[in-house]
Amino acid sequence: MTDRAGTPAEPDPPATEDEAPGAPEEPRRRHWLRWTALGCAVVVLAAAGVGWWFYRKLDDNITTDTTAADELRRYERERPPASTSAAQNILLIGSDTRAGEGNRKYGRDKGTQRSDTTILLHLSAGKSSATAVSLPRDLMVTIPSCRKADGTRTREQFAQFNWAFEFGGTACTIRTLEKLTGIRVDHHMVIDFRGFKKMVDAVDGVEVCLKEPVNDPDAKLKLPAGRQTLHGEQALGFVRARKSIGNGSDTERMDRQQQFLGALVNKVQSDGVLLNPTKLYPVLDAATKAITTDPGLDSLRDLYDLARAMRAIPTEKVQFLTVPRRSYRYDANRDELVQPAADELFRRLREDKPLLVTPETDKKEAGTDADGKPDDADTSPPSATPTFTGRNAAEGVCE
Repeated sequence: MTDRAGTPAEPDPPATEDEAPGAPEEPRRRHWLRWTALGCAVVVLAAAGVGWWFYRKLDDNITTDTTAADELRRYERERPPASTSAAQNILLIGSDTRAGEGNRKYGRDKGTQRSDTTILLHLSAGKSSATAVSLPRDLMVTIPSCRKADGTRTREQFAQFNWAFEFGGTACTIRTLEKLTGIRVDHHMVIDFRGFKKMVDAVDGVEVCLKEPVNDPDAKLKLPAGRQTLHGEQALGFVRARKSIGNGSDTERMDRQQQFLGALVNKVQSDGVLLNPTKLYPVLDAATKAITTDPGLDSLRDLYDLARAMRAIPTEKVQFLTVPRRSYRYDANRDELVQPAADELFRRLREDKPLLVTPETDKKEAGTDADGKPDDADTSPPSATPTFTGRNAAEGVCE
């Protein structure tokens, strides 16, 4: 038998029992279903293989900080007890290290680092709310004796808070915070300049509103006034800038950082990033590459569980505030806690009790100095549900 070109054609394969002429329709249908099932199985296995590859890649991105965990174990007896509820306290630390790819442009790497951004994130036991408390870098505190990177130890001293990170890294910062607040830190995350930029780029930028133009060479920031979307480099400059925006205080910089983080949370939730795999993967890739964390939070599953818990919290229940503080009595360039408001805040976080956060409207009416800090300590007795000045994620940056 030949084809149209005269070439001998391949003989037709012999008919199977199910395909033989005159065979019943039912066996043919079963044959087709078997091949369909096989095809589906191949597709499912291929998808699972790709999914596993993505999982392993993201999981391997995460850097584990075992040094801090080892150091904290040495001081377990002096640490606050673990919470008996399901509430969690996670310390977020922004490192100003110049080491690593993309960070040297911000200054010479001197082998040391400080943290100008430290935020204690409290997740309530029922995951119904999240409260992020900023700790001023210039807050005067007692820093315990800490182990340095070279193995030597510092002496206990009274100094500004961000020196703890320079002295003994994450473990020293956690021990200092726990002594100050009595709050047990369950987990920690450290993010550097490069990681922050990649996170912002992964969500395609964050919108801000500027009342006036900004030109800050130190922060690598030059922006016109008005509403605009900031991407990596500009976003980093926006949260780092100090002297060129507003009154030049660290107080206002912390407030701006809180606004930006609120806008970032709001965008992730409103854009459906957590429910869209094509949007979620770049965010996860950037996030896992950006952070260094403790062994209890160093897997993709751990981070997924955390993200899922955060996703369930309404943006209006994600609150940002700064620990009550004022200018240090012996040095106006430093801070001290305002009592009893600060202790009441720490107590409610320790006990996982609710607290109210209201927007700051008029600093003059609230009785503040030029740096936006309270003139006098709050001596009024604590109320059943005390109110603190702050904002929620739903407010964002553009108001």
